[in-house]
Amino acid sequence: MGNGTSIGRVRGLGSAHHGAHHWLVQRTTAIGNVVLMAWLLASFMMMGDFGYASVAGWLAQPIAAVPMILLVISLFWHARLGLQVVIEDYVHDTGTKFAALSALNLATLGGSAFAIFSVAALSFGGQA
Repeated sequence: MGNGTSIGRVRGLGSAHHGAHHWLVQRTTAIGNVVLMAWLLASFMMMGDFGYASVAGWLAQPIAAVPMILLVISLFWHARLGLQVVIEDYVHDTGTKFAALSALNLATLGGSAFAIFSVAALSFGGQA
């Protein structure tokens, strides 16, 4: 009935084999965040003026808009993965855990969609 026996695996007492994937995706997004944040900081250092017109003009270029959208995706995905682990580890009531994970998914999806829309609107010449 332990973790290593066949009856233990049938009863769900063994490993689910999903932890390594979650860990690897979180580390991958962390590396992406470091690279893209370095790009963002370097871009900001080369930009002289931080006014709305300058930043909007900079984001109107595809070479700036695409990495910015990738940064938004990577940041929100990484935050979702990290907060999911916190909720799974520290929220023990099943209903509360489900509600917290649902709220987390909605918040990260909504926040990332808003950020992507804002970058795309500036990139395509509209106003966000």
